[in-house]
Amino acid sequence: MSDIQERLRVMGKDCPLWQMFDLVGDRWSAIILFVIGDGVKRYSELQKQISMVSKKMLTQTLRNLERDGLVDRKVYAVVPPKTEYRLTDLGKSILKPIRGLTDWASEHQQELRAIQAKRDKGD
Repeated sequence: MSDIQERLRVMGKDCPLWQMFDLVGDRWSAIILFVIGDGVKRYSELQKQISMVSKKMLTQTLRNLERDGLVDRKVYAVVPPKTEYRLTDLGKSILKPIRGLTDWASEHQQELRAIQAKRDKGD
């Protein structure tokens, strides 16, 4: 396969990179998966741990992650309603790359902020 053909294949609809960004490329998915990776979480626990996410966005993101097979939701028929979220086996398998990106971000956080601050000043 030529270099051009390979690039076109990578850019196409079946590109694994596109699929990965469809799964976890939004603002909240990777964070939610990271938090649920510590163990089963109730909705209220997720809200507390990820305080910057709105209820609407948390609900929407959890639904998307469930639809994509990364998160399993279990609803208990009690009053008040109790809902728990856990990672599926597929969801657990994506934790390693998410943790790798988290480690990279932590390692380079100061450097990135310094570069951004310098560019924001116009230097």
